[in-house]
Amino acid sequence: MNHPVRCTYSRVTAQYKTSKKRLGMDQPKIIIVDKNPIIRSGLVDIINRDGRFSIFDTVATGQEFIDLVQTEHFDVCIIGWALQDMTGGNVLQAVQKLDRKPRIIVYTGEKVEDVLRTSIKSGAWGFMSKSDEPSVLLETISSVAHGRLCFPYVDLEKLSRDPFEELTGRERELLAALANGWTNLQIATRIGISRNTVKYHLKNLYDKLGVNNRAMAVALYVKTTGRSGDA
Repeated sequence: MNHPVRCTYSRVTAQYKTSKKRLGMDQPKIIIVDKNPIIRSGLVDIINRDGRFSIFDTVATGQEFIDLVQTEHFDVCIIGWALQDMTGGNVLQAVQKLDRKPRIIVYTGEKVEDVLRTSIKSGAWGFMSKSDEPSVLLETISSVAHGRLCFPYVDLEKLSRDPFEELTGRERELLAALANGWTNLQIATRIGISRNTVKYHLKNLYDKLGVNNRAMAVALYVKTTGRSGDA
């Protein structure tokens, strides 16, 4: 499903950029970060066909990208959310600590609301779904390259809600158990439910928090509450 974006695109601007290319002036340099080589290749092809931008590099891992940020100069990064070694959220957080902060567009097939919330809070400049048309990708790159934030139209009030407020009592209990280092078997035994029921509740918990696993859930719990369990 396509998501309209909060940025505009001008045909006059596009023509002006094409004229800049013909005059040999610098084009925005783009780097692509995605674990899938087919996606990296496809994005390179789309961007090269457009002609307004220059591909600087493509990498598969978040750490490769972070290393490049510290040694090279480029303008816009298109980054997948689920990388080989970390999430896009981890990358955004790492970049915020660096002196150089390239403009990052999150390009993902993950659940839009959860990832979008984290992207905005972590300093992304743009966001788009992998189901969007190539024209949306190019529009987003153009806007971000010229200093404009570019995000889908969303319910900002809903996006700003604390995800912990949506947890049920059982989900809060499970989150505290995770923070204490309990295994699924320990949780099932101590709470008095089956291991399958534990897995079901954990899946719902991860979905609500916008995380992929227990380590990320615990990290978010500790960051938000300042606690690490009963200890």
